[in-house]
Amino acid sequence: MLTEANQSRLLPPAERPVLARATALARFVWTCWKLNLAGAMEFRMSFLLTAGMMMVNNTVWMFFWAVYFHRFPIVNGWGLEDVMMMWAVSTTGFGLSATLFGNCYRIAGLVASGQLDVYAAQPKPVLLHVLITRMSVSAIGDVLYGLLLYAIFGEHTLLGACKFIAALLLATAIFVFYNTLVQSLAFYIGNAEGLGLQMFNIVLTFSTYPTDIFRGFSKLLLFTVVPAAFISYLPIGLLRETNGLFLAGALLMALALAAGGTLLFYRGLARYTSGNQIGLRM
Repeated sequence: MLTEANQSRLLPPAERPVLARATALARFVWTCWKLNLAGAMEFRMSFLLTAGMMMVNNTVWMFFWAVYFHRFPIVNGWGLEDVMMMWAVSTTGFGLSATLFGNCYRIAGLVASGQLDVYAAQPKPVLLHVLITRMSVSAIGDVLYGLLLYAIFGEHTLLGACKFIAALLLATAIFVFYNTLVQSLAFYIGNAEGLGLQMFNIVLTFSTYPTDIFRGFSKLLLFTVVPAAFISYLPIGLLRETNGLFLAGALLMALALAAGGTLLFYRGLARYTSGNQIGLRM
């Protein structure tokens, strides 16, 4: 029986180091996520209350939407089920971004306070290391609530589940890399925490409203400068009926944000001035 070491020797020489690095990186990411969760679970009552209150907050919004659609069953082609799935995608996508890549919302603060030193000094991809070393406890409540909405209103077939997972991947990528891009402006303009928070609130807010209630220039902005429409339209353009043009646009937007956010971060990192802080990460 071949051992892992023997199997790796059977690979072409050019592929061995790539596979080894990818495996080590995957283990590193998984370990960080496990440690983040273990830290959150250390104070279980606080964890349960924080996640639970986020679910209650989301329930209040769902109640208002249910009341609204009881009075107006259809709004520009959107029904109650579409809005519920919009919230399922947006809340779960945001929850996954803040749970798995929580520091995408704090990069500006890390830059301003000189706390990137400990990441830049270690032999790991700096941006990935920064993103995965923080978990938002309340965001776990968003993930659970979004999955609950899918369980109630979603399409419970293999195809429906696959489309829902694809929507979550797109929404998560847009949340992570849009905020990475905005937060990385701190390398160039100084303290950008306020700007980053405002831009995040704008994207999160408009990703929970039906896209078709907007018209003209405001709708154009939501598909370009503030790409919230690519999240909020997923229940119509992917889950209800797959729209190839919209899906291609969403994929291109996610890739553009990933490339732009990564490039802006690493170019900014070259300009970064050390905070002269001595720290240790295990």
